[in-house]
Amino acid sequence: MTSAAIPAPARRPPWAGRNYSLLTAAAVVTNLGSQGALIAAAFAVLQSGGGAGDVGLVAAARTVPLVLFLLVGGALADRLPRHRVMVAANALNFLSQGAFALLVLTGEPRLWQMMALTALGGVGQAFFGPASEGMLMSSVSGAEAGRAFAFYRMAMHGAGIGGAALGGALIAVFGAGWVLAIDAAAFAVAGALRAFLDVGHIPPREAGGGMISDLRAGWREFVSRPWLWSIVVQFAVVNAVVAAAEAVYGPLVARDDLGGPGPWGLALAAFGAGTVGGAFLMMRWKPRRLLLAGSLCVFPLALPSAALAVPLPVGALAAVMLLTGVSIEVFGVSWMTALNQEIPEDKLSRVSAYDWLGSIAMVPLATALAGPAQSAVGRTSALWGCSALVVLLTAAVLCVPDVRRLTRRTEPLAVGRPAVSADAEGAVGRLG
Repeated sequence: MTSAAIPAPARRPPWAGRNYSLLTAAAVVTNLGSQGALIAAAFAVLQSGGGAGDVGLVAAARTVPLVLFLLVGGALADRLPRHRVMVAANALNFLSQGAFALLVLTGEPRLWQMMALTALGGVGQAFFGPASEGMLMSSVSGAEAGRAFAFYRMAMHGAGIGGAALGGALIAVFGAGWVLAIDAAAFAVAGALRAFLDVGHIPPREAGGGMISDLRAGWREFVSRPWLWSIVVQFAVVNAVVAAAEAVYGPLVARDDLGGPGPWGLALAAFGAGTVGGAFLMMRWKPRRLLLAGSLCVFPLALPSAALAVPLPVGALAAVMLLTGVSIEVFGVSWMTALNQEIPEDKLSRVSAYDWLGSIAMVPLATALAGPAQSAVGRTSALWGCSALVVLLTAAVLCVPDVRRLTRRTEPLAVGRPAVSADAEGAVGRLG
């Protein structure tokens, strides 16, 4: 009599190595805390006697240093061990958010204090973001990179949705200060996890000519690839008009035509669910022409502005937002996969910094001009204008040959290897 075979315990998939698992776990922890903290910061300002303008000033205090220090953060992350930069940034966020929480819990914080502490958080993010993206991309390679990025994004989005819901509930029960304290603790836990990252597989950095020289090398890497800079320019405008529509016009349409903040919250929740669904889709789908598939999926970003311009009923608006969330994740995973396979490892963080800078630089300007634009042409025309810009810029990007032709590889680009454009690749044969 033979005994039944005992199944082997489940193992992590081959693409989920030690570094990748630590990075994903840390990202989940920080997203759980930070999404609730965004809500808590706004309520802390309001509860201290501030108004909507003061909330905007505190939000801007985070964005300005983020824009100013991103390029320095990218250069530093390509010069030093990236995990040390990440841990130091997490420590700064822990201290600034902990001080913010202490102010809220022990008294009435002043506006300048909240702005200063939030600005320190922005500095931390400016150094953390490029280092984190470079570290993540160096932790995966080969044919399964897209699946790894999709799972990472799915975990982050899921944690963000849960963190926002949990944060809102905790604010109602315990107050904004405790939610800010939880976020500070989350940064401490995440920093501890990231301290265990192994950078032994990354070749030692060669001595460079200084920070300016490093930034120039990153810029040359950035502008030498038409697919890269054209999409970053596209999203500089697309992100700006989408932010204006969602942050300014969406709440106004909800107030005037949809019945209040509840329907708009439902629409935003549908978008969040869509991002999770899109990441789940990309764990299974591997489009061969990465950027062609991704760019085609940018067109649906025009739909929310159009839906608000009509405006559509709540159910239809939620469906549009769900579709948009799915679509933008197809682009997001395709974009990360393209960066992973095309950019040399020693320049990943600098290129990421230029990407981040392009993505956020125009957002404050667009949100500031949303009100004057509504006064000048009307809200409906402004919303249709947002949709038109998304469509036109996406169509323009599809005219770039490298965007249409860049093909998925099965092996990463070697450090220091010259890039092969999509056009040249067609002549010499596909790699991998």
